Amino acid sequence: MRTPPTVTELTARVAETARSVEVMWRAGFIPFPRVDEGLRSLVLTRKYGPLAGAVRIAARRNPMDIGLVDELGPLTFSQLDQQSNALARAWSERGVGLGSSVAVLCRDHRGLVLTMLAAGKLGAALLLMNTGFARPQLTDVAKREKVQVLVYDEEFTDLLGDIEGVDRYLAWTETAGADRDVTTLDELIAGTDDSAPPAPEKPGGLILLTSGTTGTPKGAPRPKISPLHSAQFLDRIPLRVGEATYMGAPLFHGTGISQFILSLALGCTVVLRRRFDPEEALRGVEKYKCTALVLVPTMLQRIIDLGPEVIGRYDTSSIRIIFLAGSALPPDVGNRATEIFGPVIHNLYGSTEVAVATVATPEDWAMAPGTVGRPPVGCRVALYDEQGNRITEPNVTGRVFVGSGLAFEGYTDGRHKEMIDGLLSSGDVGHFDENGLLFIDGRDDEMIVSGGENVYPIEVENLLVEHPEIHEAAVIGVPDQEFGQRLKAFVVKAPGSELDADAVRAFVKQNLARYKVPRDVEFLDELPRNATGKLLRNKLG
Repeated sequence: MRTPPTVTELTARVAETARSVEVMWRAGFIPFPRVDEGLRSLVLTRKYGPLAGAVRIAARRNPMDIGLVDELGPLTFSQLDQQSNALARAWSERGVGLGSSVAVLCRDHRGLVLTMLAAGKLGAALLLMNTGFARPQLTDVAKREKVQVLVYDEEFTDLLGDIEGVDRYLAWTETAGADRDVTTLDELIAGTDDSAPPAPEKPGGLILLTSGTTGTPKGAPRPKISPLHSAQFLDRIPLRVGEATYMGAPLFHGTGISQFILSLALGCTVVLRRRFDPEEALRGVEKYKCTALVLVPTMLQRIIDLGPEVIGRYDTSSIRIIFLAGSALPPDVGNRATEIFGPVIHNLYGSTEVAVATVATPEDWAMAPGTVGRPPVGCRVALYDEQGNRITEPNVTGRVFVGSGLAFEGYTDGRHKEMIDGLLSSGDVGHFDENGLLFIDGRDDEMIVSGGENVYPIEVENLLVEHPEIHEAAVIGVPDQEFGQRLKAFVVKAPGSELDADAVRAFVKQNLARYKVPRDVEFLDELPRNATGKLLRNKLG
C-alpha cells in the first residue's frame, strides 16, 4: 500500500512544478498570455503523446513553418500532420490501434518520423529498434515485444528475415520502381484520406531498447507524457521556440529522440540525415542556421578531426548548443570543441532506464572539464556505497542512483533495476567534487582490483586521449596471476604517429599512480563501437 505524501513532500512537489512551469515559459513553451493555447497544448499532448501532440500543436500554430528537412527536402508542420493522419487511417483500416505494437527499423528520415506520429495517433506502442543490432537480436526483440507491424528501410531486409507473422511496410527504398511484395509508406499515404483520425483512448507510449552489448536488448517503456517533464532538459539546455536543430544522433537512441521531440514541441525546424557525415553536419548548420547540434561524443570527435581548414569553410556562428549524451565525453574532446565553437558544450548524463540525471552547462565544463554537471529541475542524484549507505562527502566514489519523472518503471520482460530510497540505479559509479558537480568514474562492473588497488579504466582512457599522438583509447582489465587483474590499453594512433607501447606506458606513469599504468598495450586501426558510438568493451580482449 502506497504511503500518503507528507506535507514536506507535497510542498516540494508544488515548488518543483512551479519551477518547471517557469522554465517552460522562459523557453517559450508556454505562450503567455495566451493561456488557452497553453491548455490546448496540454490536452493534445495528453491525447496523442508528446510527439504526435507536438506536431498537432505546431500545425495549428504555424502550419506553413518547416518542421522537418531530410534528403528528400522540407516538410511543413501541416504536411507532417496530414501525412501522418493518412498513414494512421490506412493502418487503422488494417486493424492497427490501441494496444498494437509497431516496430520500426529505420535510419533518420521522414518515413521514421511519420511512423512515430501515426503510431501516436492510433494509441499503438512504438518500438524503436537499433540499426546496429544483429539479426538474432532483432528477431528476439520482435518476438518478446509481440510486434504486429514492422516498418523498415529496404537495406535492412535481410536482417529481418527470421521475423514471422507481422505486417511489413517499407519506409525507404533504394531502387525506384522495382518489383516488391512489400507496400511502401508512400503508397499507403497517397491513397488515404488525410483528415485527422479519432483520438485514441490513451497514447500508446514509446519503448526504447538498451544497447544490447551483453545479450538481447531489454525494452524500457516511456509511458510518461506530461509536458512538465520537458523542463528537465530546458532547465539547463537553452533551446528556444522557432529555432533549428541539426540531429546527428540517431532517433532510436534516447539522446536523439528526446531532443527531437523537444525541438518539435518548440516549433523548431529539425534537420535529419540518414547517415552522419561530419562535414555535411557543418554544411547543414550553416544552411539552416541551426542553433543546436545534437551528437554523441564520437560524432563530435569526427567533426573536430576535420581540422581548422575544413571547419573554417562553414559559418557555424549560429550554434549556441552542442548537446552530447550517450557515452562519456573525454575532457580533451570537450575542450577542443570549446576552442573551436566557443562555450556551447552541454553534456548530459543519463541512461535508457533513468532518462535524465544531470547536465553540464558550458559554465560547468569550464570550471571542471569532464563533469556531467548537476541535476536539472525534477531530478535527484545520490551516491551510495556497497552496503547502501548514503555518501555525502566530496571526492568519494559511490554507486549512482537517480530519481527522474522520466525514469522507466521496469523492463518489458518484468525485470527492474535496483532501487534505494526511491532512486533508480544507473549502473555507474561516480563522485561529486567540492562544487557539487558530478563525475562518472565508470560502470560499477568495470572497476578492476589490481594488487589490492581499485582502478576505474575511464580515468586512464581520458588521460591517454590527451596525448597528441593518440586518437582514441580504451582500457580494460584482464586476468593476472600475480595481481589478480591488470590493465590493458587499446590505442588508435593519430595519422603519422610512430608511438610505441613503452611511450604509452611512460605517459601514463608520468601522470597517474603506478598501479594505473597499463602493462599491456595493443594498437588498433579503430575501436569497436555500436551505432551510437558506445564502446563495445566485450569485443576487446
